[in-house]
Amino acid sequence: MSKDKRSTMGSNGVTNTDPVILATAGYDHTIRFWQAHSGICHRTVQHPDSQVNSLEITPDRQMIAAAGYQHIRMYDLNSNNPNPVVNYDGISKNVTSVGFHEDGKWMYTGGEDSCARIWDLRSRNLQCQRIFQVNAPINCVTLHPNQGELIVGDQTGAIHVWDLKTDHNEQLIPDPDASIQSVSIDADASYMAAVNNKGMCYVWTLSGGTGEEHTQLLPKTKIQAHKRYALKCKFSPDSTLLATTSADQSVNIWRTTDFSLKCNLALKNSTLTEQVQKRWVWDCAWSSDSQYLVTASSDNMARLWAVEQGEVKREYSGHQKAVICLAFNDCPPT
Repeated sequence: MSKDKRSTMGSNGVTNTDPVILATAGYDHTIRFWQAHSGICHRTVQHPDSQVNSLEITPDRQMIAAAGYQHIRMYDLNSNNPNPVVNYDGISKNVTSVGFHEDGKWMYTGGEDSCARIWDLRSRNLQCQRIFQVNAPINCVTLHPNQGELIVGDQTGAIHVWDLKTDHNEQLIPDPDASIQSVSIDADASYMAAVNNKGMCYVWTLSGGTGEEHTQLLPKTKIQAHKRYALKCKFSPDSTLLATTSADQSVNIWRTTDFSLKCNLALKNSTLTEQVQKRWVWDCAWSSDSQYLVTASSDNMARLWAVEQGEVKREYSGHQKAVICLAFNDCPPT
């Protein structure tokens, strides 16, 4: 995680001197922005309409999207404006997932109304342009690095691969009795991983996905990643590691060479009661150099881990309820 300070000018003339953006949110109806290195909260935005289920920073680092109950709100990152600058509404239930096309042309979301949506960010009418309907509430949506296929995971255990160019849909169900909680594809598009509520992690090798060819998934391995609910999986930017988070209060780091366990990130000084009740690890994000991991937990805290040492380097304390999502970007703006 680079510590270089680079002065950049926001769209409204506010100077942002820190290339690292770290935001956390959850059940206390606030979004907090942190100085990643000091642990100081430098801005708090109220999000009164609901809890925040998912956060994502736009590729140009100008705004952050917060997905909640029946809406997505977009906040300006480079000003102190406490109000959302764009509001997307008209959704019937919780929005569970949000992300962006790499050029910032459109946003994708998924939710408990069993729909994945595409929103054209260049359009002024704020209506979604495309809807992909499945048969169960959606827990997660991720975009293939080819920017042309959405991967959707739902509560019946199905994973859908939606080709945005052709509307073609492939479906696979690794375990029909377990809900898919999270899906991740590495930056090289070599592997896809998915975790479920039984603590299992499934890994596929990927082929195709270029030109007119659909992505092909070949089962590679399955791991009992955790003994309890798995909540999130995330490949490192350099594609060498996979993080899985869990209700067992820990994060496991797996090597992608053979998907063996590299290390377990867990707090050592807590009682079992505290662990069971308070420390579900809901979300995680890698630093751009793949050496650090930020986690969000139900003990109201976010933490920065040095993966190689397996140590907490910084704690972010200030939320009043569980922190269930975060957004992290430490790539200096171009």
